[in-house]
Amino acid sequence: MHAIALRRGARAPEVIETPRPEPDTDEVLVRTLRVGVDGTDHEVIAGHHGGFPAGDDHLVLGHEAVGVVEDPNGTAFKQGDIVVPTVRRPLPDGPTEYFERGEPDMSPPEDVIERGITGGHGFMSEYFTSSTEFLLPIPDELAEWGFLVEPISIAEKAIELARASRSAFDWQPESALVLGNGSLGLLTTAMLTESFDRVYCLGRRDRPDPTIDIIEELGATYVDSRETPVSEIPGVYEPMDFIFEATGYPKHAFESIEALAPNGVAALLGVPDEWTFEVDGGALHRELVMHNKALVGSVNSGYRHFEAAIETLSGLPEWLLDDLVTGIFDSSNVEEAFANDETTIKAAVKFYDNEER
Repeated sequence: MHAIALRRGARAPEVIETPRPEPDTDEVLVRTLRVGVDGTDHEVIAGHHGGFPAGDDHLVLGHEAVGVVEDPNGTAFKQGDIVVPTVRRPLPDGPTEYFERGEPDMSPPEDVIERGITGGHGFMSEYFTSSTEFLLPIPDELAEWGFLVEPISIAEKAIELARASRSAFDWQPESALVLGNGSLGLLTTAMLTESFDRVYCLGRRDRPDPTIDIIEELGATYVDSRETPVSEIPGVYEPMDFIFEATGYPKHAFESIEALAPNGVAALLGVPDEWTFEVDGGALHRELVMHNKALVGSVNSGYRHFEAAIETLSGLPEWLLDDLVTGIFDSSNVEEAFANDETTIKAAVKFYDNEER
């Protein structure tokens, strides 16, 4: 079967031939429909993140997937079920306490395999197998867009953690700021407009631009960071009750403290490279303490976040999905699928159509 993989030492993915996998006990065989391409994939390709499976000379990419059950293999799934896989798996020597509690997303990253990222092959192939423990069924009508469940689940978890950090008092947030106008930032902006009175989304693009069009069509306000840095947003717009950081730009973590309103919280999701720079640690420490502010970090997502993401995806307007997904490519167009330029918002690789099941 065809798979899209990164070979050791390479800096670009390629199509390879690999045997179709056979499901083990309590596993199903899934025929892949679509797999999303995101920033983590580009970081893996660049060698900044992730790692190869032990003993293999390649890593099959892709962690945002939707597929159709080809062989239920005696499990509770049925042939033809549309499913999405979660990402994390236990190490070969067995699951940690986090898996046993149903919280693999809270495990230290060195204690897990992340399919398509670290230590395990991903889903960017014609078929993949998965334990039923790590598969969720989704409605048939979401088959076209099911690869968006995983990134939405990331936002679901971050928002949950932020709200939990404010649960000790009557937190009634009204304003939210999303840092980053990539696909995750736009999906999160859409989610936040449902529960916040005022939503802002920060980017670095000139008009006319399709991401700015999406932000404004959602009823949010576009903030150009070249004109208004994060630290100046309270004076130009307003202090923010909630900030969602999806850029991986290290200074934003510290600037967010200044941009928060009293009692506000910022969720950090971007994974930056190492970068040493100066900050006024005393001032930031004082700001956190005296104004009851909080920073929370969030990585990966759990089963319940996937369940929430399925519901969220069901409620997103079709125009948003059409405008957000700028390219669906088959495996012969790998270079286009992984083109990382400003014309791309969200790309995906297609292996089969749902109608082919």
